[in-house]
Amino acid sequence: MIYDFLIIGGGIVGASTAWQLKQRHPDKTVLLVEKENAYACHQTGHNSGVIHAGVYYAPGSLKAQFCKQGVEDTIKFCKEQGIKYDQCGKLLVATNPLEHERMLALFERCQTNGIDVELLDKAQLKAREPNITGTGAILVKTTGIVDYQQVTTAMAKCFEQLGGETRLNTKVTAMQELDDRITVNVESDHQQQQIECKFLITCSGLMADRTTRMLGIETDFQIVPFRGEYYQLGPEHNQIVNHLIYPIPDPELPFLGVHLTRMIDGSVTVGPNAVQGWKREGYGRINISLRDIADMVTFSGFWKVLKANLKVGLVETWNSWWKPGYLKLVQKYCPKLQLSDLKTYPAGIRAQAVMKDGSLVHDFLFAESERSLHVCNAPSPAATSSIPIGNYICDKVDGKLDVKSA
Repeated sequence: MIYDFLIIGGGIVGASTAWQLKQRHPDKTVLLVEKENAYACHQTGHNSGVIHAGVYYAPGSLKAQFCKQGVEDTIKFCKEQGIKYDQCGKLLVATNPLEHERMLALFERCQTNGIDVELLDKAQLKAREPNITGTGAILVKTTGIVDYQQVTTAMAKCFEQLGGETRLNTKVTAMQELDDRITVNVESDHQQQQIECKFLITCSGLMADRTTRMLGIETDFQIVPFRGEYYQLGPEHNQIVNHLIYPIPDPELPFLGVHLTRMIDGSVTVGPNAVQGWKREGYGRINISLRDIADMVTFSGFWKVLKANLKVGLVETWNSWWKPGYLKLVQKYCPKLQLSDLKTYPAGIRAQAVMKDGSLVHDFLFAESERSLHVCNAPSPAATSSIPIGNYICDKVDGKLDVKSA
């Protein structure tokens, strides 16, 4: 059998793309493959579960549009599927004059992007959050929380109900593009198999550069993993905040800083930081992959990123190993917390696409061939924006096929 479409990657972007592609092409055969035994086992399943409102993104950009639409689409999907969510809102808290100035600029950007926000002074902040200290805050009313692994699994089930086919525990080992098809070698249950398709889409996240290279496509980027390390507060602190609490971000850095996040299960996490990862799928305390390290140190862009962000990287690494340093980042706006309150919690890994010149990719990045489209970078917050991103990918695929058939 030759499938009309094959999608590699069972994270939220892959599942969303498969589901929407099957809606558009009900008469076509569509197969979604995932190497793990469940969906959303990597980036999607290791994030903080926030439904972002689109505060940080340049007005008019795809990221701003997708995120705003993504909030509406995600909540609508959760309602239809009976998935628990909570639009508890988020507070971006300023703690010093520089952050206060950045907060005012960020507030203007929110208004330009049409996001429902309110500017709070010091007294209004304290009234809403007695345990939080700051000079002021932005209240982002539409921000929410959800379990994205549940969302992804539900998308995959919707895809199957439309007639789509899924295969878990199916690891891609090689690919080849021929004149009329693409052959994909996979390993499933310790057996080698071959899948054939007319068109291939890869949404492989942390492995995006490797799946692209498997097909012999020349690219000038590489995935460099960054670990986001979290702590969890004890159950006695489950009511410590009423909203999500974020610091005012440094506009020069791609990470949002250490924040307090109410989780959908009722617990509260602290994090993440941003430290260099030495294993693409390493979620424990110490994780090393010789292959992943070799790929990084032989890539010129890695050294350029390291040099450009050396000071910040050293501070983040120190705070990673020195718990009081991590705590200090939180006490800046929540002085009540103590060292004993920070309990261990699994880390997340961000698949950061880095170009050869050392620049970080902040936007969408695709690679393609005659019969394939590869999502090399789906920028944060991809989970929130997964439905509009999937729709965008389907548009690109349909555009390629229209050109091909013309």
